[in-house]
Amino acid sequence: AQLVESGGGLVQPGGSLRLSCAASGFTFSSYVMSWYRQVPGKEREMVARIYELGRSTTYADSVKGRFTISRDNAKNTVYLQMNSLKPEDTAVYYCNGNNLRWNYWGQGTQVTVSS
Repeated sequence: AQLVESGGGLVQPGGSLRLSCAASGFTFSSYVMSWYRQVPGKEREMVARIYELGRSTTYADSVKGRFTISRDNAKNTVYLQMNSLKPEDTAVYYCNGNNLRWNYWGQGTQVTVSS
């Protein structure tokens, strides 16, 4: 199983980025997919979660109204649209797939919000 994130980079405050996570090697449509982020010295925190059919989502309070998670089960891909970015959103963002029995992580993609 593999998760490969892309789309990170440097953006100015107030800007937008779209992260993608391509999955392979497992039945993507039967997994809950999440985005986490981590900064040095802090625990990894859940940012957004989307359930198997894509009808239900959960967000951290810090990103509600600014971030949107979505999935395309036909393409085995999950997305994170990030708008109105703030410097405190700077972190390594990780894609996660979980079905209670198996738990997979991507390698992470750096997002830096700075002027």
